[in-house]
Amino acid sequence: MGPDSHEAHAASSKPIEDYGLIGNLLTAALVARDGSIDWLCLPRFDSDACFAALLGGPEHGRWRIGPQEEASETKRRYLPRTAILETRFETSKGAFSVTDFLPFGDDDRKVELVRLVRGESGRPTVSMELVLRFGYGRTVPWVRRRDYGLRAVAGPDAVELVTPMTLTNEGMRTHARFEIDAGDSVPFTLSYHPSHRTASFVDDRTSLLETTAARWRAWCDRCTLPQDAPQPWKDAVLRSLITLKALSHRPTGGLVAAPTTSLPEDFGGSRNWDYRYCWIRDATMTLYALLNSGYFDEAQSFRQWMLRATAGDPEQMQIMYGLAGERRLTEFELPWLPGYAGSRPVRVGNAAHEQLQLDVYGELMDVAHASRRSQLDWGGEAWQLQCALLATLERKWHEPDRGIWEVRGPPRHFTYSKLMCWVAFDRAAKAIEDFGLDGPLDRWRSIRDQIRTQILERGFDRTRNTFVQHFGGGSLDASLLLVAETGFVDPEDERFAGTVQAIERELVCDGFVLRYRPQDVDDGVGGNEGAFLPCSFWLVDAYVLLGRLDEAQALFERLLAVRNDLGLLAEEYDARSRRLCGNFPQAFSHVALVNTLHNLMRSAGPSRQRANREAAPTQQSGTRPGASDPTIRADAPQ
Repeated sequence: MGPDSHEAHAASSKPIEDYGLIGNLLTAALVARDGSIDWLCLPRFDSDACFAALLGGPEHGRWRIGPQEEASETKRRYLPRTAILETRFETSKGAFSVTDFLPFGDDDRKVELVRLVRGESGRPTVSMELVLRFGYGRTVPWVRRRDYGLRAVAGPDAVELVTPMTLTNEGMRTHARFEIDAGDSVPFTLSYHPSHRTASFVDDRTSLLETTAARWRAWCDRCTLPQDAPQPWKDAVLRSLITLKALSHRPTGGLVAAPTTSLPEDFGGSRNWDYRYCWIRDATMTLYALLNSGYFDEAQSFRQWMLRATAGDPEQMQIMYGLAGERRLTEFELPWLPGYAGSRPVRVGNAAHEQLQLDVYGELMDVAHASRRSQLDWGGEAWQLQCALLATLERKWHEPDRGIWEVRGPPRHFTYSKLMCWVAFDRAAKAIEDFGLDGPLDRWRSIRDQIRTQILERGFDRTRNTFVQHFGGGSLDASLLLVAETGFVDPEDERFAGTVQAIERELVCDGFVLRYRPQDVDDGVGGNEGAFLPCSFWLVDAYVLLGRLDEAQALFERLLAVRNDLGLLAEEYDARSRRLCGNFPQAFSHVALVNTLHNLMRSAGPSRQRANREAAPTQQSGTRPGASDPTIRADAPQ
């Protein structure tokens, strides 16, 4: 690909915030404001994409339904309390809407994508273009007409397009063009199935729309949010929870970090990663978001996924797994895709799955502790696994690792990694103290104290009164905002306040928080990146713990303002270009939003008590409580 072509793809990429998400708990699609579905992997989140225009152009696969002429106005919204997207196009000849959704199904090898075109006024002309390209935009399928539409096959993959409209094929693309009157409706259904299986077809699409909407709304009815929260905040949290549900994999209980790969952290750069997997590091915060919002069943499913994924030799524990707990996530590049905004390489798989990241031991122990406090059934067999993991950590906590941010530079003694090792032994000791479980309490307490001593001696800069990114270094890291939330220090400890102040000085850029400054840290990747949105929510949480509530609320409002018009967040935000960047939508960002809302509302309550990561709701028999118990506090050694 020549430089002119590369620059053309960079210029033609739509803003990330132009996309909306639809999903069915098996996979998800990104729908652009112009009516083009530019990303869809079938039949799972981590399968090959059949629409990959997001990382290239229309020739790499897309499905557009929009006006034949340029729209004078485009509006879109989710149908209330659903993941069903409605886009309305106004033209000089009239208006029409396109309703897009992925119906729920019982067969995880079959996926249906429904698009309903409805005339609103006048008689506008609608244009449809379907470009199917399996294998991430590389494989052109064999297409044949059928009385219901068309059938496309390529190796193991088969798709049926079902529609009453007349279809034409030109240049290995399928087209339809028609006028639509007000009140009329035209359905299109794309049905995927393995090519060796017989196709089956959906029932009435309008009825399917109603059924899908009803299931989403029934799920939303289970949500418990603080009643005194401002309505815009509650709306934002509910949209985040719907997004998290859409990113969950129903058959296994896993939660993907994002439905996309290789959306850049820096436009035109190489910081492009595949996030269609499940990270252990996200586990604790995700569990709190689910529990605090009343979703105990989802929390239980996620807990069971973690137990299955991490089962086996503790020496082989990974930081991430596939949807069903797959361990081999081999990373490779797709050279035929020019990348979003010319950002290359495009990667599939994630080599970080082979890294040593000690923080995952703490995350797993913390999530077990939260589960027990919430009366989720953790089970005796799980305790045996925890003990085996701790035996491994006893040998490993002295080692350098790659850290929470998965650096590809040299391993170091990252302070956050050691902090989470402290959490692992602290929660293990509490499991014995609080729940009467059997274990070497004195030894674990001793190791916990050894780790604490090392962190305070080697990971804290007394001159600057701040914790630092790694032992012996001077760089800061936004993960250190969690030193009080984990219970390592008390929120009133001057070392916590000093760390927050240092991060405000050195890592806050244009009002948002950077993970760290890449120019100050050899992370093995190079280039720049945007502000990391979860870290910005962590700063809100830190303000809450410090009692700086006005600043907490102001930053929370600023973060809500960077969501797109549909309420979705990416991984990062470039404040100078006012653009979302990184994979989208990002589960970790939405998890942070949910947890921060709960922290803010607890701080504003009559008791003004401050919660941390030991706070967890308790599931009573036959009830689904809402906010977590703010009186549960971690022991914070001085």
